[in-house]
Amino acid sequence: MTGLDPLPLSGRQPRAVRSALAVLEEVVAAGPGVTAKEISAALKLPQATTYRLLNLLVGEEYLVRLPDLRGFALGRRAARLALPVVTTPPTAARAVVEHLRGLVRWGVHLASFTTGQVALVDPDPDHPPAEPTLIARYPHASALGKLLLADQPDWRAVSRDLRRFTEHTVVDAVALDRQLTAVAATGLARQCGELRPDRGCLAVPVRGPGTGALVAGLALAGPPDRVAEPNEELVALLREHAERLSPLLA
Repeated sequence: MTGLDPLPLSGRQPRAVRSALAVLEEVVAAGPGVTAKEISAALKLPQATTYRLLNLLVGEEYLVRLPDLRGFALGRRAARLALPVVTTPPTAARAVVEHLRGLVRWGVHLASFTTGQVALVDPDPDHPPAEPTLIARYPHASALGKLLLADQPDWRAVSRDLRRFTEHTVVDAVALDRQLTAVAATGLARQCGELRPDRGCLAVPVRGPGTGALVAGLALAGPPDRVAEPNEELVALLREHAERLSPLLA
């Protein structure tokens, strides 16, 4: 932590400041878990320069290291650079989600899409998702992420890294494109062990009344073999509760 520098900028300092800001922008654009190597490549900066800037930003708490991902995410002080855009769902919306939890034995999660990323705003406390940062960073591998990608004019601009997590992860762009087309047509996303081999998920969109804009996603998480089944009754319950959430979240 340091205070404001009382000395005027001189020499190479303005260029260094611009580079540091570019690193911050790249972490925001790439999402949590982006690595130094990825930042260096995206900004065309020498790796040594990138590491120095990252160390500086971590030291000033604008960035943090993610030990599980071996990458970086925004830190505590970065939150002061912009107004918060993800808010806690209203009580009425949380009551709808809780009602669904009382009807099923699977985990029930509510995610917001208002930031352009998957933000879990009401994860199931009895079945907590173990990978919220991965879900946000790699939307191609989760059912909630597939909802977000299927709603984009060009999903490739949102999901640049089709990383494989299990043997079931869809990493082929053509195959994923076909899958997202089906999600857009049916309003139902499904993943069976793509992020973790022991976890699957069904998800439906929550759209604003009148506008039809995608604002959130409601998901059921369970065993992959059960998720792969038609689950017509569960899907009907999901859709019913998503419709009830629509006027509460839009």
